[in-house]
Amino acid sequence: MSNMIRWGILGTGSIAHKFAEGLQSAEGAVLYAVGSRSREKADSFADDHNIPRRHASYASLAEDPDVDVIYVATPHPMHRENTICCLESGKAVLCEKPFAINRREAETMVACARAQGLFLMEAMWTRFLPTLVKTREWLAAGVIGEPRMVRASFGFRAAFDATSRLFAPELGGGGLLDVGIYPISLAAMVLGTTPEYIASLATLGESGIDEQNVVSMRYPNGAIANTASAVRTNMSQHAHIIGTEGSIYLHSPFWCGTTVTLSINDRDPETLELPMHGNGYNYEAEAVMDCMRAGKTECDVMSLNDTLAIMDILDQARAQWGLTYPME
Repeated sequence: MSNMIRWGILGTGSIAHKFAEGLQSAEGAVLYAVGSRSREKADSFADDHNIPRRHASYASLAEDPDVDVIYVATPHPMHRENTICCLESGKAVLCEKPFAINRREAETMVACARAQGLFLMEAMWTRFLPTLVKTREWLAAGVIGEPRMVRASFGFRAAFDATSRLFAPELGGGGLLDVGIYPISLAAMVLGTTPEYIASLATLGESGIDEQNVVSMRYPNGAIANTASAVRTNMSQHAHIIGTEGSIYLHSPFWCGTTVTLSINDRDPETLELPMHGNGYNYEAEAVMDCMRAGKTECDVMSLNDTLAIMDILDQARAQWGLTYPME
């Protein structure tokens, strides 16, 4: 495969703009095409980011023979359909999180990618940021001993709007899928993807979605994760990983931050500033391209098995609240 990899972006919402900006800082990336459901939106987005090829439908983008990989940036309920469309057209895919509405949908996406022998990854960009790379290095080296607890939260207060994707059940609204996946994915990265026990609570709002929630998990070795998320409650957005010999503190906002503190028992804390190159989305794009050049169909840092297991955790939490979406 050529060192230069041509990207298409499927969808033209706010996250698509951020990813397009990130690609400008991703070595070896060419932002080549965009697809929207209308010519007007495709042209407007392309003009904003100097994209040469514009498609007035998602299917047309998927069929573009000059595109190597597609970033799926549509709302959650469209991820399965859009991803499978791209895969069946022979394209590698980076799909925005949450990967799907539920594990059942995610399984069909993963099965399609594996059957086609194509690359697929959930766009959990946080895992590729310098602070999380350093965190994994410390964990792998056993610097804080055995991890015993993870505490992380991500919440904000949005004005209620029944038509907004944050609050509309038909768009997969609610805190858990929108931002709760960040702390839960962090816990999975540190403690593993198979908790033996999950206990969760949520406040279901006027439109029936979770306005705030807490998800706690216990693992077979006795480790515990406690996560919280919300779309109607402001929260401190830090994360704390506590081990037998010390701790790692990811300063707020942990999911896009640049500051991390390492505390080892009986030693003074060490705080590192790890600035990002670009806006941060470039790191996941570079990881995708590295995998593609190496002929890999999955990324070890964010594997498809990890994604499936995390989707299962989200499903179990919603089941405890009695929250289902209309498309399920």
